Amino acid sequence: MEIVQFQKQLEEKGIPLTPLQIQQFERYYELLIEWNEKMNLTSITEKKEVYLKHFYDSITAAFYYDFSKPLSLCDVGAGAGFPSIPIKICFPHLHITIVDSLKKRITFLEHLAKELDINQLSLYHDRAETFGQNKQFRESFDLVTARAVAKLSVLSELCLPLVKVNGDFLAMKAQSAQEELKNAAKAISVLGGEVEEVMSFTLPIENSERNIIWIHKERPTPKKYPRKPGTPNKMPIE
Repeated sequence: MEIVQFQKQLEEKGIPLTPLQIQQFERYYELLIEWNEKMNLTSITEKKEVYLKHFYDSITAAFYYDFSKPLSLCDVGAGAGFPSIPIKICFPHLHITIVDSLKKRITFLEHLAKELDINQLSLYHDRAETFGQNKQFRESFDLVTARAVAKLSVLSELCLPLVKVNGDFLAMKAQSAQEELKNAAKAISVLGGEVEEVMSFTLPIENSERNIIWIHKERPTPKKYPRKPGTPNKMPIE
């Protein structure tokens, strides 16, 4: 996806970009490639591919969810900043919190935030399981996002404890969403969530399948969740 096309597609979706925002995406790409030589941030390095599969793909969440309102958003396992940083560039008013278990990725994001002059961004080096039990953060976010980090039954245990009651969780997935949803039904219910909607669409140019699973938090999450680090993965609620 060329930059002009990226800009045009977003504008058609009601997300116009200013010259400063375009500049931020350009610098984001440069830093991603520069740091990727020192550490493994992404296997996708060609510019057109990064714009399509990382930047545009991250922003697709905003085609279905209203990011124009004031929101506190927590991105779990953001890696190199996806989806939260591209969303933040488009919607600078958002309060973003990123939690990632790898210190070097947090170091990259700290540098990125400084270079792009991004404020209202908090970065935490922590496991999602520990972070979700921290009273300061538990059930405190309007919205929690996660992009293809783990299967949905596991993701729900890592993310739903962070969502405030009446808040939302957006799980961004490639294929097999329906199958994952079926296996995660018990976990979603136990953790206080209800499936609001599943948005399926194809990514332009390569026409690959994408799914965004929107889960609304109806009830508080029982105190025992999330369980100890590693447990959700080993013994998912299914």
